[in-house]
Amino acid sequence: MFKIKRLYLFILKTFLPLLLMTFMICLFIVLMQFIWQHIKDFVGKGLEISVLAEMFFYAATSMVPLALPLAILLASLMTFGNLSERFELLAIKASGVSLIRIMSPLIVSISIIAVGAFFFQNNVLPTVQVKMWSLLYSMKQKSPALDIPEGVFYNQIDGYNIFVKKKDNKRNMMYGITIYDISKGAENAMIIVADSGSLKFTDDKQFLFLTLNSGESFENLKSQEAATTSVPYRREVFSLKEILIPFDGGFNRIDESTMANKYVGKNIAELKHSIDSMSFIVDSIGVNIGNELKTSSYYNIIERSSSAPAPKTSLEDFNIDNAYASASIQQRENWTNKALSKARTIKQEYEFKSYRAKEQKTVIRRHEIEMHKKFTLSFACLIFFFIGAPLGAIIGRGGLGTPIVVSVILFIFYYIIDNSAYKLARDGVWEVWQGLWLSSAVLLPLGIFFTYKAVNDSAVFNKDAYRNFFRKLFGRHTARVVELKEIAMIDVDKSGLIERVNHLEDLCSQIQNECGKRMQNLFSYWQKGYNKSLLSELRISLEGFVEYAQYSKSRLVVLKLMDYPIIRDLLLYYPCKDKKLGFFIALLLPLSLPIYFIGIYEQKLLRHEIGVIRKTNKEILTIIEKEFKNENIIA
Repeated sequence: MFKIKRLYLFILKTFLPLLLMTFMICLFIVLMQFIWQHIKDFVGKGLEISVLAEMFFYAATSMVPLALPLAILLASLMTFGNLSERFELLAIKASGVSLIRIMSPLIVSISIIAVGAFFFQNNVLPTVQVKMWSLLYSMKQKSPALDIPEGVFYNQIDGYNIFVKKKDNKRNMMYGITIYDISKGAENAMIIVADSGSLKFTDDKQFLFLTLNSGESFENLKSQEAATTSVPYRREVFSLKEILIPFDGGFNRIDESTMANKYVGKNIAELKHSIDSMSFIVDSIGVNIGNELKTSSYYNIIERSSSAPAPKTSLEDFNIDNAYASASIQQRENWTNKALSKARTIKQEYEFKSYRAKEQKTVIRRHEIEMHKKFTLSFACLIFFFIGAPLGAIIGRGGLGTPIVVSVILFIFYYIIDNSAYKLARDGVWEVWQGLWLSSAVLLPLGIFFTYKAVNDSAVFNKDAYRNFFRKLFGRHTARVVELKEIAMIDVDKSGLIERVNHLEDLCSQIQNECGKRMQNLFSYWQKGYNKSLLSELRISLEGFVEYAQYSKSRLVVLKLMDYPIIRDLLLYYPCKDKKLGFFIALLLPLSLPIYFIGIYEQKLLRHEIGVIRKTNKEILTIIEKEFKNENIIA
């Protein structure tokens, strides 16, 4: 009987609740974004709560492909960040369990989620998107709710502007009514003024029934205008007037079959079938246009083919140049104008024929994009897990602080790449597979890198490691400080000092002879640089000599040690170990030149430091010789 290990059960109990929580949070965020984009389609329409709830349910279900990868990234970051922060991950590793083995139950879980995401994209999402877009389009078509405000002209009824001075909602009465009726056009406008009135819908919700009391109306009769310049009008005084205004106040759902035929409502099999059918249509359009061009005539003169019999007047028997040269100027002008007119007509005709093929290609691309989306979601789930889990182990921070910041940054980076590439693929600038898989191709190396670093416990986010690297690359000059030793721990004799100084002098001489006085050219710098072994030996010997000589009894010698520079171990002295690689880098001029100029400047400073060492060596030898003579004189 299969029994899950206690460690795996612990990891799953830690991860799955966080995944559920982060998924609900991410889904809520993307749903709010969707509502904000379409807020104008929901507000002011008088929609029922059940219709809005249905719309939000479909929208939330459609947002799963956007929320799931972000939830996996955030949950994996928080899980391994919490384990690392509480030193539980360290304890598990100390017991001999590798990080990959710790991640193995989550890898299986995420793989199952990825497979489920594929079937969700292929089977569930098309149906949900058909219902969502059909319902959203029905909402857009619904007229706004009738709510005439006080003291403001209301223009939400087509062809009418209504002004109400005061309203009595309890009695459903309006007072001080002014109506501008322009439903028949501005030239046949009618103005109605009434003391009071009431407004209600008809039973079928298709018309507004307006009852007006004690008023008068003015109407232009432009359609009945006579030959005179004046425009007739009609004035009417009424005590009771009833008006029927067309206004569809009901909510009518459109047929879902129309949206089901779109690319958003199809699974992989249906998408492939549609792509094949439309591709055949596009190919047939191209073949037909090509055949028409082959058989088209020029000035009713048909070019003779090899199989067709020669006509009476063929293109071979007719010399256009001679005919044009022998014609009069007026004839030439007429022929040229006719030729230009016919060329423009033919061009417009074939441009119109190509529009259908262009539209079909656009629809084909949309179908191909939808088909690739069935797979990209599952792959994105795996990639985000292999980014989030190792990154959480490296960062070592749990909770909602650092993981949220890192997740948002990575997801924005992913979203920008994915959205930009999607638009390029949609517009036909890129191939569809290039645009849809670019974001995954960019993030996959990042996931491999973080996983490799986490498995090997590399300090990716260690500030000291990066500080040491840049210090090694662009190290600052530091002055040497040597303190006088009151108690001599080492017996320093003059012969030992002289021997070490001479060794330093030999090393400096070798480096200067090898480097020369001139700066290296671009290819010499990248392929050769300075001798790394000699510089390392000089740096070690110099530090060893200073450490040894600071215990000398001679105060002048100890003070002179501070004149020695500190030789830095910079990568700019020897940028590349491999000559072939250095030659290749040197060819990359826009990239290699800035480093080259910085490098030769640092080499110049190194040559100066070596000159200072040699000068200090001579001064120390002079001090030792003087003190040796003084000791002999005293003796």
